[in-house]
Amino acid sequence: MKYKISGDNLQLVTLEIDPQEKIYAEAGALVYMSNNMNMEAKMRGGFLKGLGRTIAGETLFLTEFTSVGGTGLVSFGGRAPGTIKPIELDEGKEFLVQKDAFLCAEDSVDMSIAFQKRLGAAFFGGEGFILEKLTGKGTVFIHACGDFVEFDLKPDQVMKVDTGSVVGWDGTVNYDIERVKGIKTMFFGGEGLFLTSLRGPGHVIIQSLDLGNLASALRPFFPRQTSGGSGIRIGL
Repeated sequence: MKYKISGDNLQLVTLEIDPQEKIYAEAGALVYMSNNMNMEAKMRGGFLKGLGRTIAGETLFLTEFTSVGGTGLVSFGGRAPGTIKPIELDEGKEFLVQKDAFLCAEDSVDMSIAFQKRLGAAFFGGEGFILEKLTGKGTVFIHACGDFVEFDLKPDQVMKVDTGSVVGWDGTVNYDIERVKGIKTMFFGGEGLFLTSLRGPGHVIIQSLDLGNLASALRPFFPRQTSGGSGIRIGL
């Protein structure tokens, strides 16, 4: 399989698929494909795995793509402005990502749900209680808002991040949350009550803008309904 990622903050990944290869993607991620590509909705892993995906924010069915009669092209994109990144997995390696980050993967990659091991991270961390776990051997593509910043943490090296800004991390990274110090900072610093603590070793991916912050920034410009009529606001 060959691939090309194009675009800046509205990225697409285009895959070149040979007849003996198979990929699968989140339902609705398709942008375009060549005429010789075949797609079929599948409940990969059975009903229980499909149900787990819906809990994680994904769809019950995933879409499988195969090429018929030569090499085919298929392209995927995310649901919001952001970045696409390939993750190369080997047997025994585990990579965890925020829910909704999965875009598409080779057939040899398994995507399942994982649960936060620490209650503090589960209830106060920006990623919530449920994560997506990527295992197997092959290439998987993830997508999230904004640009990506990446770190390779050394053993016991700690990086503190705004909750909700962490896209993914190696299974070797310890993920937890901690309370912001100082009453004034907690309530007037604008960063919330908690920060995410990432302790190495392992690789970490951080996004420059999360979807929640993007929605908050756009909310004042949404049309608002009033009791006097349609309430659609024109101008600023």
